[in-house]
Amino acid sequence: MGRVILHCDLNNFYASVECLYRPELKNKPVAVCGESELRHGIVLAKNQIAKSYGIQTGEVIWQALKKCPNLVILKPNFPLYIRFSKLVQGIYSEYTDLIEPFGIDECWLDVTQSTGILGSGRKIAYEIKERIKSELGLTVSVGVSFNKVFAKLGSDYKKPDAVTVITKENFKQIVWPLPAKDLLYVGSATEKKLSSRAIYTIGDIAKSSPEYLKRILGKWGEVLWIFANGLDTTPVTPPLFEDNIKGIGNSITLPRDLTSYEDAEYVIRMLSESVAQRLRQQYLKCFTIQVWIRDNSLFAITRQEKLQTPTFLAREIAQKAFEIFKKNWSFKSNIRSLGVRGLDLVCANSFYQLEFDSLKKFKLEQLEKTIDGIRKRFGHTSVLPAVLLTKPDLPCEIALHNKIHPVAFFK
Repeated sequence: MGRVILHCDLNNFYASVECLYRPELKNKPVAVCGESELRHGIVLAKNQIAKSYGIQTGEVIWQALKKCPNLVILKPNFPLYIRFSKLVQGIYSEYTDLIEPFGIDECWLDVTQSTGILGSGRKIAYEIKERIKSELGLTVSVGVSFNKVFAKLGSDYKKPDAVTVITKENFKQIVWPLPAKDLLYVGSATEKKLSSRAIYTIGDIAKSSPEYLKRILGKWGEVLWIFANGLDTTPVTPPLFEDNIKGIGNSITLPRDLTSYEDAEYVIRMLSESVAQRLRQQYLKCFTIQVWIRDNSLFAITRQEKLQTPTFLAREIAQKAFEIFKKNWSFKSNIRSLGVRGLDLVCANSFYQLEFDSLKKFKLEQLEKTIDGIRKRFGHTSVLPAVLLTKPDLPCEIALHNKIHPVAFFK
């Protein structure tokens, strides 16, 4: 029996949620924008009406207003979006426990074992689509296929509110004519390399020799050939495993791509605040800091370094994590997701090396523990580093995403 994989992509998610709470905006062009009070803020999401004006995610507000002067601009409400994301995933969980989120508005579902009871992948996809519409008022596009790559292509193929089924029999007709940039791992740099060699479509990739692709693109060339020929066997992997916990960490897929070291430092500090707080809650310190980076073509790397002494201080975790980041990322491509983890955990009281500034460090530890108490009483955002108030188009806290990740999470 072949696999049955669904990829569900909520349509115009942020803007659609906003319109649920503001029905007067239903027939107006709407965009959710970071730094909405500034004309250089960017469009994070738009509804279908705004899209018809040619407004694109990622463009600056003044450009969007030039295309559509009557565009309604809203500030993002991340807690509300996260709430709806969880409600949607609750519906998914009634069909399978193999759910892999990809950001706040996309998920892969492996429903292979459910088809014997619930019917075909197509039937399950239509049922999920209609339930999300009737129960939550949102629309979703669903791709159904025998692997993750083609399922994602299917959800992109028809929008909004659609189901596309890609099979072993029809994928050459549906997938191969699509532009090469639509395939996972094909970013702008890879697309340029391919087009300079007259490789323009996914079919062109499939018909090229894997050796040739590997020669021009490295190991990813062979991966692209596998994807284009429908040979992807990547499993749908839920973010938490019943594994021995070896580290404490957080990762996040951002509402916009990160394009600068300043952006990355902001997100790393936000993640480090949460990792440090969770370490303290568990009475643990970490000896090793690990950073996970995934770009907008889904290429990912993981790097880690040891500390001289273990820590649960947010500033020390953030400092080391940003050092690791700068050594290993040059922004040849923009970043979609970031993660920070503390590894090699020890009991917080089992190791304390006398240092020249050990008294200063002790005071900082007491300070961060005091901040934990304030946050517990008044909420996580009651005390934040000032830097986390400088980018309204990025989340300032990760508490709603908090997870203790196993070793396999960042592999």
